Amino acid sequence: MGKLYERITDQLAAFIERQHMFFVATAPLEGTGHVNLSPKGLDAFHILDPLTVAYQDFSGSGAETIAHLKQNARITIMFCAFDGPPFILRLYGCGEVLEPGNPSFDALNQDFPLDLGVRSIVRVGLTRIQDSCGFGVPLFDFVRPRDTLLRWAESKGAEELVKFRRDRNAWSIDGLSALAVSDRSH
Repeated sequence: MGKLYERITDQLAAFIERQHMFFVATAPLEGTGHVNLSPKGLDAFHILDPLTVAYQDFSGSGAETIAHLKQNARITIMFCAFDGPPFILRLYGCGEVLEPGNPSFDALNQDFPLDLGVRSIVRVGLTRIQDSCGFGVPLFDFVRPRDTLLRWAESKGAEELVKFRRDRNAWSIDGLSALAVSDRSH
């Protein structure tokens, strides 16, 4: 069992800031529902305070995380060292989905460098912070971030992104309500 932390320390914050990606895991309450695990990249993660984090959620093919958080708020975020010393950090907590038009969304979104394609911000109040060794994780060299998602969002444009979210992100694969799509675009 790894070490438990009462808060995100300066050392943990520095580790998080060095990572090029993180993973988000959620699940519905029903035992027959699908557990979701999503990789995240870009410069989309922020530490708001030692017990609160947030990340931008971009338009994509599914909306499982949104649906699960709206149903039960449970979320785990994992950072994994792919270079340097082996280390894994898991942030457990209760997440909330902030959609465009929500004053908290508008305030938080301006602190991130990207805007186009953002369909929500996930804010998480941390309930457990734990590390583990990561001894079995292979070493990888970071080449560069992919810009495919950003180019895709740019090619769609704001109006088409709203339509895409309305058509593809209103429900989870298990039939749970996900994104409350409005005509407001990001």
